[in-house]
Amino acid sequence: MNLKIIASDMDGTFLSDDKNYDIDRFCEQLDEMQKRDIKFVAASGNKFSHLRSIFQPILERGYQINYVSSNGAASYDQDTLVHAAFLSDDQIQKVITWNAENPDSEGNFVILTGLYRSYVSNHATPELIKTISEWYHDIKQIDKLMEAGEKILEVTFLWQNADVVKQVRRLRQVFGDEVHSTGSGFGNVDVLAANTNKATGLRYLQQRWGVSDDQVVAFGDNENDLEMLKNYPAGYLMTNADPSMHRKINLKTDLDNNHDGVLDMIDKLLLAN
Repeated sequence: MNLKIIASDMDGTFLSDDKNYDIDRFCEQLDEMQKRDIKFVAASGNKFSHLRSIFQPILERGYQINYVSSNGAASYDQDTLVHAAFLSDDQIQKVITWNAENPDSEGNFVILTGLYRSYVSNHATPELIKTISEWYHDIKQIDKLMEAGEKILEVTFLWQNADVVKQVRRLRQVFGDEVHSTGSGFGNVDVLAANTNKATGLRYLQQRWGVSDDQVVAFGDNENDLEMLKNYPAGYLMTNADPSMHRKINLKTDLDNNHDGVLDMIDKLLLAN
């Protein structure tokens, strides 16, 4: 295998449950990857700014990280935006209206994500803002969600106690292929432009770098990783993934996310290549 891209989800995959990773070990791997022209891509539902903060200690040491953020809606070659897939105003209005009319949506929370900021209603409490600021560093409260002032990559519905799979199914039944809906497994349901997922986001980087599917290894643990894991012959599911995912993906990591499962596989891949 002429390995050229290693792409990994973050939460539940690259990161341990306490949101850490072995920085020194990863830097050693990046040294070897750089010698072989192998690129690392952080492929996540998180915003670009949040992903960049995760790897700030790596960047400060002079290493290069690439990103597929917002579940594939934005692709970055290091800090350069390569592609962005935006929802139309009409689509945003439709999904917000759907949420308002959904009996299960009482008490849930709506977040709009653009390239530059994230937007929430002025009705959001300080406690809620504090909770979500772990993932959304640049929140702006606005009177009307339709007046964010920039193009929107995704609409996120955040539930405290809801069947995410059920809500994703409902969205897909209502909107069909007009938009793409996916769940993160952390109480989030994300709505993106049609045909937008981590696999399509990664595809734009492949095209930029001239990399074929059989030169990519991908890691993930959740429903929003499914297209990426299925798209590549070497798509690895974390051993700690939900049982429903184990029925869909054959290749598995040897270790879970709390025991450096991705870093363990990177060592093995570098040894084999």
